[in-house]
Parts: sequence; structure tokens; C-alpha cells
Amino acid sequence: MLRDFSLEKFDIIIQAGQSNSEGCGIGNATVPFVQGPDIFYMENDLSICTAHEYVSGNYIIANFSLSFSRRYMSSGFLEPGRKILILRAAVGGTGFRDKRWGINDDLYLKMVEMTKTALELNPQNRLAALLWHQGETDAILNAGRQEHYDNLTQMVNSVRNTFNCPDLPFIAGDFVSHWKNDNLAICIPVVEAIKDVCASVGYAAFVETDGLTSNAQVINNDDTIHFSREAQYQLGDRYFDAFVRIKNAK
Repeated sequence: MLRDFSLEKFDIIIQAGQSNSEGCGIGNATVPFVQGPDIFYMENDLSICTAHEYVSGNYIIANFSLSFSRRYMSSGFLEPGRKILILRAAVGGTGFRDKRWGINDDLYLKMVEMTKTALELNPQNRLAALLWHQGETDAILNAGRQEHYDNLTQMVNSVRNTFNCPDLPFIAGDFVSHWKNDNLAICIPVVEAIKDVCASVGYAAFVETDGLTSNAQVINNDDTIHFSREAQYQLGDRYFDAFVRIKNAK
């Protein structure tokens, strides 16, 4: 039987950006996510399902919204009678320079559509956070610091204005150190721009990623650009700690 999600009251977490936000983390995890009745995904096609890790071939794949949501619940942010809906808006290999995340581009417009759909399910639904991880594509395409700063600032402000939520927490993170350290010349302008945005737009935080492993470091493949499965869970915890700092600063 199809479930009527208009009967649920959701705290909505937007998860957007590119592949490290989409989730490509493989390997073992010390505390893997266990599916439960309180955390859901809205997928790109607007379907809703129970939040879960994905399976690709022989690998289980994590993303950082799972540990973020787990902490959101255990820390008491989720009020009784409410559930979490994670909007899975991230798409791998995408950025501003390739015309995917600007406010007139397809992925931004899809994210807005997903958010509107989620809010319209129930008048008591509300936005909780915008979790963003992106920038590797723009670094590879040699984006400048000011260019990336302008694009990301416009994106954050547009989301907040569109949904009349000026204090919506915005959290973004650094790249995988393994990949960034091999590509500092192209990465530094973009990373510094992301830090500057988090410092300037208000109700925002930048998450450092020191010590978080890549897939290559865990399973000895050539994937240096993606956080491992364990690192994804650690990243989600760091995003949540940043979220708490934002909330406590209000």
C-alpha cells in the first residue's frame, strides 16, 4: 500500500552539491547506519523512501546526511511526532562553471522543486538545514576565488529568499585532503571562497576535513577525491557539530 506522506510532519534537510554530498564513501564503518522509522529520503524523482545506505556492486556506500540526521535526533532537535526528510539533491561531477548550480541552472531548479514539494506535503513541514559539499568540479575547471564566492553566495541567498528562511543554517566543507594536497593550485581559490561565503552570509559554518580518509587510503584504489565510508560518517558528525554552533550563536 502506498504511504501518504502528507500525514507526516517533517524537518527537512537539503543535501546538495556534487559527488561527496551525493555519497561515494566505501569501506567498513565502525557505526554503520541502521534503517529506522524516523528518517526518510526524497529522491531526485520526488519519490520518498526510508533513508538507507546504497549498494553498488560489492560495496556499501554511505553519505554524510545519515550520521548528521542520527545526531539531529539523538541531540533532541527532532520534536516528538516529527520525522526527518533528507532531500537528495546532489549530483556527482557538477558545479557552477559547467552551468549546473547557478540559480537559472537545472540542478538548482530541481533542488528548489524538491524543496517546494517537501514543504507543500504538510503545512507543518519546515526547513532545518542546507548541507552543501561541492567545488571539486569548479576547481578542475579553474574557477577563481571571487567567481566561486559570487556564485555560492548567490545560491545560498536565493534559497533563503525563495523559502523566506533568512536564518536557514548553511554548512559547507573542505575537500578530501588526499586529493586537495595533490592539487593545491586549483583547490585553494575555491576552498578559500567557500570559507569566505560561510563567514559572510550569516548562520553558516565551514567544516574542516583534516584526518578524513579517501577511498584510496581505505581500499587501495585510485579514488583520492572521495571520502571513504567511515569518513562520510565522521564528516556528518562534523557538519552536525557546526550546525549546533550556528544554532547556539542565534
